[in-house]
Amino acid sequence: MLVLLASAGIALLVSLLATPLFIRGFARIGWGQFIRDDGPQSHHVKRGTPTMGGLIFIVATVLGYFGGKLLGQDAPTQPALLILLLMVGMGAVGFVDDFLKISNQRSLGLGGWAKIAGQVVVSVAFGALAITQSYRGGERTVVNPAISGLRDIPWLDFTAWGALGGILFVLWILIMNVSASNAVNVTDGLDGLATGAVILSAMGYAFVAFWQFNQSCFAPEAGVGCYDVLQPLDVATLAATVVAALIGFLWWNTSPAQIFMGDVGSLALGGALAGFAIMTDTHLLLILMAGLPIIVTGSVIVQRAYFKATGGKRVFLMTPLHHHFELKGWAEVTIVVRFWIVAGLFVAAGLGLFYFEWALH
Repeated sequence: MLVLLASAGIALLVSLLATPLFIRGFARIGWGQFIRDDGPQSHHVKRGTPTMGGLIFIVATVLGYFGGKLLGQDAPTQPALLILLLMVGMGAVGFVDDFLKISNQRSLGLGGWAKIAGQVVVSVAFGALAITQSYRGGERTVVNPAISGLRDIPWLDFTAWGALGGILFVLWILIMNVSASNAVNVTDGLDGLATGAVILSAMGYAFVAFWQFNQSCFAPEAGVGCYDVLQPLDVATLAATVVAALIGFLWWNTSPAQIFMGDVGSLALGGALAGFAIMTDTHLLLILMAGLPIIVTGSVIVQRAYFKATGGKRVFLMTPLHHHFELKGWAEVTIVVRFWIVAGLFVAAGLGLFYFEWALH
């Protein structure tokens, strides 16, 4: 518990205090946001606002996690290190995308397929390590190759399928990670919107992992309904560290934002959420825990499908969904706060479902 509090505290201080320095540094070297011409007109005043702020909370998370471990004289664990790998790897893909946007002074950085290719490489590397790295001298791998809802689903356990099962499971991880990272990326369209939504989601996963720690099958007094997940307390520690780093960043990212997270931030956060879901064996629960980003992304899919099917008609005034409400005259702060409420309700529903499943045992 000491490590959790120390890691979160360090991450909060680093993010809160370092962000102004990054803002001044990014402004000096010209790392400013480029605004699309076809977006809401009210966004054009944001042109030039420092971007790539995701670097700040990624660094704060890494420093917080390892700093807390150092203070608590506790060794890092494989599940947390793999989540960090996924977060940093996805952030690296986003960094390249952001850097190309700034360098070329346009709203498009990496091409669509190039960005997906980068996400695929990171996802496959993460998945391969998760199902091949042994734990405790080879007793088991870090992650059991099975699709999970609130626990592993027995009839979707690929262990007996051998190499084919491993490939199918890595493919599933790929789908989860690419979906989560792009969903957060699409949600990052208003000041503080994605930051606040992911704070709520990561906080939810901190509670899930901490509960799994208290009900761990590895504890001597393990009872019925225990959880067979590795190092849940350390996963909770990392989730709390991400929350703290984002709270420090939100202080400067809230409306009117003095800095944007950029793709480096949004892709990293989506990767972190996917990592938490994978390491807690709650894959399908991610649908609720990341409910807001999924709805926002769904609005884009629905709009495009309806547009093509009807020859140009639209369901929404503009997508993603938050732009629809902007064009309806809602104030940006109103949209953000109401969307946060929706995100919180989804997380609350996810936690309620998680607890209800445990209570049935």
